[in-house]
Formats: sequence, C-alpha cells, structure tokens
Amino acid sequence: MDPVDPVTGKQPRSVRVVLLALMITMMLAMLDNMIVGTAMPTIVGELGGLEHLAWVVTAYTLATAASTPVWGKLGDMYGRKATFMTSIVIFLIGSALSGMAQNMGELIGFRAVQGLGAGGLMVGVMAIIGDLIPPRERGKYQGMMAGVMAIAMIGGPLVGGTITDNWGWRWAFYINLPLGVVALGLISVVLHLPKKRSKAGIDYLGVALLTVGITAIVLVTTWGGSEYAWGSARIMELIGIGVASLVGFVFWQTKAAEPVLPLHIFRSRNFTLMSLIGFITGFVMFGATLFLPLYQQAVQGASATNSGLLLLPMLGAMLVTSMVAGRVTTNTGKYKVFPIAGSALMIVGLYLLSTMDTGTSRFTSGVFMAVVGLGMGCLMQITMLVAQNSVEMKDMGVASSSTTLFRTLGSSFGVAIMGALFNHRVQDAMSERAGALGAKLTEKSAQLDAASLAKLPAAAREAYQHAVSAGTHSAFLLGAVVAVLALVASVFVKEVALRGAGPKTDAEPGQEAQIAPTVVEAV
Repeated sequence: MDPVDPVTGKQPRSVRVVLLALMITMMLAMLDNMIVGTAMPTIVGELGGLEHLAWVVTAYTLATAASTPVWGKLGDMYGRKATFMTSIVIFLIGSALSGMAQNMGELIGFRAVQGLGAGGLMVGVMAIIGDLIPPRERGKYQGMMAGVMAIAMIGGPLVGGTITDNWGWRWAFYINLPLGVVALGLISVVLHLPKKRSKAGIDYLGVALLTVGITAIVLVTTWGGSEYAWGSARIMELIGIGVASLVGFVFWQTKAAEPVLPLHIFRSRNFTLMSLIGFITGFVMFGATLFLPLYQQAVQGASATNSGLLLLPMLGAMLVTSMVAGRVTTNTGKYKVFPIAGSALMIVGLYLLSTMDTGTSRFTSGVFMAVVGLGMGCLMQITMLVAQNSVEMKDMGVASSSTTLFRTLGSSFGVAIMGALFNHRVQDAMSERAGALGAKLTEKSAQLDAASLAKLPAAAREAYQHAVSAGTHSAFLLGAVVAVLALVASVFVKEVALRGAGPKTDAEPGQEAQIAPTVVEAV
C-alpha cells in the first residue's frame, strides 16, 4: 500500500492512476463533437439525409445538456463510482451503435444515446476530483484539465480528418471504444469510494420538468435565426414551454423530498456568482472558437484543414495561465484575484478582437487571441473549484453538474446570440457593398466555405471579406459587453478559505464541518 500523503491523506500513486483514467474520460467527452464535425461531409455522402444533418449534433447536445444535472444528483444519491462507470458504458454503447448506423435516422438516435452518457462524463470527472482532492490541493491539477481541453480543441479536427481519410468515418465513433475500456478498467480497479444508498426515490417530476425546460432552451438557441425566425410561432412556443417548465421546476424543488437540484446551494453567494461567471465564460469561449477560425479562413486566407491550429495562441495562453493560477491557488489558498483578472483580460481581449479588419495580420490577431486566452485560463477551472468549495460534500455532484450545465447553456446562448448578430451584420454589409448579388450570396447562410468563396468574383469576394470583418466586430464587441457582467460578479466573490488549507477563518455557513474524506486506497 502506498504511504499516505500527510497533506492530502491520499495514496499518491493511486490518485495519479485515477486521474489518468479521469483525463482519458474527459478527453472522450471533449473530442467527440470535434472529431465527428470533421467527418460529417463524408457521413452525409454515404448515408444521405443532408436535410437532417444538424440533428446529428443537436441530438447529442440536447441529450448531454438535459442529462447533466441528473447524473450529478444520481452520483450524490447512489455513489459516484457506479454512476460514473454507468455513464461511460452508455457513452460507449452509443459510440458503437453510431459507428454501425445504416441511415441518418439511426445515427441521430444513437447520437442521442451517446449524448445521454456524455452528460455524466464531465460531471463525473469533476465530482470525483472534488471527492479525491481537497480544494487547496486541487489547483495542482488544473493544468492537466486545461491541457486536455487544449489538446481536444486543437487535435480534434486533425484527428477527425486523419481517421476519416484513412479508416473511414465509422472509426470516428469506434475510436472511443478502446480509450473508454482503458478508463473503465483503471477506475474499476483503483478507485474506491464510499458506497451510498439514498432512502429517498428519484425526483422523476423534477427530472421531467428540468429536461423539458433545458431541451426547449437549447432548441430555441439552436433553431432561432436559422431554422426558424426569432419571432416565429415555433420559437415563441418553445420559449413558452421552456419558461413554464423551469418555473414549475423551481416550484417543485421546494416541495420534493430529494430535489434533483437543491435550491439551498444557491444560498451560497460564491456558488451563485460562479454559476453566473461560468455561464458568461461559456458564452464568450464558444462564440470565440466559432468566429475566430471563420475570420481567419475568410479574411486572412488560412486553410480550413488545420482549423484547430488557428486557435493555438488562445488555447496555449489559456493552458499556461490555468497552470499558474492552479499553482498559486495551491501555494497561497487565495483565488479571488483570478476571476477579477480573468474577466478584465477577457474584456480587453474581446475588444481587441472586435477591432480586427481586412488588414489585420495573423500575428496581430494571434496576440489578441492570446489576451482572451489568458483571461479564460484564469476562469475555466477556478469557477468549478470555488463552486465545489461553496457546498457541502454531500452536494458535490449537484454542484459540479450545475456549474457544467450553466457553462453549457452559456455556450448555447453565446453561439446563438453572437451568431445571429454576426449573420445580420454580414448580410447588411454584403447588401451595402455588393447590392442584390451580395444579399443573394448570404441569403441562406452568412458562412461561406472555402470552395464557395474561391468561386466568387474578386469584387464579391472582397465584399464578403469586409462583411465578415464587420460581423466579427459586432460579435466580439457584444462578447466584451457581456464579459463586463463577469467582472462585476467577480468583485463580489467572497474569499472563503479552501478546504484542506488549514484552519478556516472566514467560512460560509455550513462549511465549518466539511472535511474531504479519504476515499482512495491502493489495491
């Protein structure tokens, strides 16, 4: 048996092995959409069903978002290990079935199964880390998580393209199987957590209301301005259903014996503020990762093949800052400076990105992206760390799933709202510069691919480049304005002593008796 670390009370080697398995699982969750996105043209070519293409991504996203809070609560009620392993198995079953799909309908259905499992992957990783490692020591591992994110965002398109070209698109799904089996094996052998069994039953009504509400929100942000006009009857119906379901959900959570999302966790000022900051970070980050490659391809002439590499300045800066923030937090126990500094850097970086035009060099845009990355690096893991530190150990899964859900919803709103603003601005600019021809070119989509762009007459291509610059200006300016809310929220964060940091001097109510349990033992 490994000697127990006097600081953490854990067996270091066992913890490292478990962390390896968790990072593999986290990679599965983050890589999937990026690999599949690259393979989509080939998939459509073989299976057909181009009109249903969007549902391959939407079904996965919906299932992931809707199941996220449920997985967190199940882990709190029935034990983290079994719940986490179940989510991995469901994800792998969905991956195998997706690889065997014979038509687009089957693929969409199997992607929903895959997304159902994916909802538990990120939540499980974060909650288990929350159980294993006291918050004071958790900063050491932030770099690992940020590194996995950077690798997924940079390597996803490259891996997807390589797999599709050499092995066929089905292996974009099958590649999950060996990695998932390795993670399952390691977790099964090394991870030992206390078994739980809640006497209360599952809050089925709460789950149903929350699922309907989240589904309606995601569909509004996915369909609004693309499939349906924002003011259309279908979008209004979805908004009404979503609002009614969420209001009913909040009311029911005050009555349920074992609520799926206990409202008492929002009594913690820090938890509520971190949920808001996480929402804004998701809003900004996924908006940036959508429009930056588009700008660089359309305006700066970059190749779409290596689109992940275009984000390297932002992701590299995010990785470095996340590692530094984690080390400083571990060494000092202080963290309030990072949300404040991160929000300020995000505002400055997004404003700088909004100044880009057709003459901006790749080096200059890279510097602007790095500033945004520095800000995100201060925020990405700190939000989860502080949120987990703000609740009792029994609510660790709910805290992790809620923070993940708010970030997911933020990304949905970011892509939808920034996308709508971008599209509107591009279409206006094309009408101004290229008249009726310009309006017709961007009538169906404001995002032209490289092949379509190359076929345009020189004047129309130049007009489109100016239009994309105008669109990104509006989108990033909006992002900067939204990021101001994160800065305001950060100012009100209360620096509560991290568990595992020694005597508590300023703990929030309910935290005094919280002790991170020793939950890992070598086998």
